[in-house]
Amino acid sequence: MIKPGRPVKDISINKDDKIDAIFDQMSKSGGFESRNLVDGLNILTSMIQDRDCLKFLSYVGAVVSTGLRGIIKDMIKNKMFDVVITTCGALDHDIARHYSNYLEGSFTLDDTELAENDIHRLGNVLVPLQSYGPLIEEKMQIFLKKSYDSGKKEMSTSDISKMIGENLGEDSFLYWASKNNIPVIVPGIMDGAVGSQIWMFTQKHTDFRLNITADGNLLSELIFKAKKSGALMLGGGISKHHTLWWNQYREGLDYAVYITTAQEFDGSLSGALVREAISWGKVTQNAMQTTIHAEATTILPFLYSALLSKIR
Repeated sequence: MIKPGRPVKDISINKDDKIDAIFDQMSKSGGFESRNLVDGLNILTSMIQDRDCLKFLSYVGAVVSTGLRGIIKDMIKNKMFDVVITTCGALDHDIARHYSNYLEGSFTLDDTELAENDIHRLGNVLVPLQSYGPLIEEKMQIFLKKSYDSGKKEMSTSDISKMIGENLGEDSFLYWASKNNIPVIVPGIMDGAVGSQIWMFTQKHTDFRLNITADGNLLSELIFKAKKSGALMLGGGISKHHTLWWNQYREGLDYAVYITTAQEFDGSLSGALVREAISWGKVTQNAMQTTIHAEATTILPFLYSALLSKIR
């Protein structure tokens, strides 16, 4: 027999209401995706306050091209997470935006005209050519040469991320990850400007090696020692899957919050709900878990604000 839930209550917002009070009302509204959002807030609160939990943050590189870079930086600065797993684009954009600027644009701009004016379009963010490829090429060759001359002839992706962070400033998420000894692992590092520059560097420095398996050693040491583990995953792809994959070796995540716009019906990893990972042993059967169907740059600022209110 189906057991009825609580009555659905109307949301009433006053001008002086705090954001955590609004989230509390949403938990009683019975509203569609808002319930998943509130569940996500409660799960993240429990996860971050759990001292026995190894906390993962994964995200796709594209969000670093937006203002969400600031929130990612602040979460790492505030040591909310112990490990970051991301894509090469995150490193690219962190370097580019530290030294230069991206511009506001539109989804409807003429891409042929943009190309003729040496401007790349990333959704509605404009990336001038001089702010990206040539800049990253110049900086990465300087960073790598300095590291190489100091005696480093082999590096993992977490080493590369730390090296970059040591050369950037306080606006950078890589800077704060380096300062707080939070490893940033990039399993698909060759798929981006930073990876291409590592390859270019090896053409003149044939004794330099990129050691991907060293990241596996680092992850295994963390995973096998963890009493519990949890993750906030922004977007899908390799960063999400790498987070889930490594946590299967400790029988899965105990906390999991996934924010995505992808659809489940095509069978893609990006569209797979967190609960599908339970069948693979990548999330525990008793985990606190939810999938929030939303666009990350829209929803995370509100979720982060409410989270700060709850853990303050």
